Amino acid sequence: MGKPIVKIEDVWFHYNNHPVLTEVNMVIYPKDFIALIGPNGGGKTTLLKLMLGLLNPDRGTVRIFGCSPAKVSHRIGYVPQDVNANKNFPITVTDVVLMGRLTPKWKCRRYSKKDKEAVLSALEKLEMTTYADHPIGELSGGQRQRVFIARALVSNPEILFLDEPTANVDAHGQTELFTLLKQLNQHTTILVVSHDFLAVSSYIKSVTCVNQDVHQHDAAEVTQEMLDLSYQCPVELVAHGLPHRVLQKH
Repeated sequence: MGKPIVKIEDVWFHYNNHPVLTEVNMVIYPKDFIALIGPNGGGKTTLLKLMLGLLNPDRGTVRIFGCSPAKVSHRIGYVPQDVNANKNFPITVTDVVLMGRLTPKWKCRRYSKKDKEAVLSALEKLEMTTYADHPIGELSGGQRQRVFIARALVSNPEILFLDEPTANVDAHGQTELFTLLKQLNQHTTILVVSHDFLAVSSYIKSVTCVNQDVHQHDAAEVTQEMLDLSYQCPVELVAHGLPHRVLQKH
């Protein structure tokens, strides 16, 4: 299993004095493929932002590759939840993906031939080369999602975080996406936030349940116990690809 590449110890986080995460301890090992599941407002996105260094914990420590997240941001890929923000901004698909080549030492250097070749390679993996010169605002939600995934992959990250990556993608596109992620997982550690836990269960290696606190499970199977821990309400596994069904008022 090797040495953990992510280590979170006794982390607490509050929004306006309201506890969102409490006493969180978590480790991620190389080449794991983790599904982060839990209810809306349970702290999944907050936990992700703490690992990205976009937020700082009120208490406790977050270490990525033994350092603070800010120091190793160039080794991390990130696909945000909302890819529709600023979709009318006049920028092309190529320009969006090129942003993934930025590093802390960037300063004023120009994009190189190697940068542009990496962009074409990333777009090819996502089958988006045809749209390389298109304005990002002209693409569908699913196509924009592919572009942002390409942006995350263009720097060859060692760990990849995805926040609800299939939110704007149809069923066929979801299968293609997770097939690609499974291939990338051969050399990249992946953590994906998802409500569609039945769909991702065919691809992941472990499950982490988040609902203010965190429970890790070293198995890909989503069990009733995990759902009870995550949602703290009566939930039934109904069918592949369907969200959870609440069985009584709670």
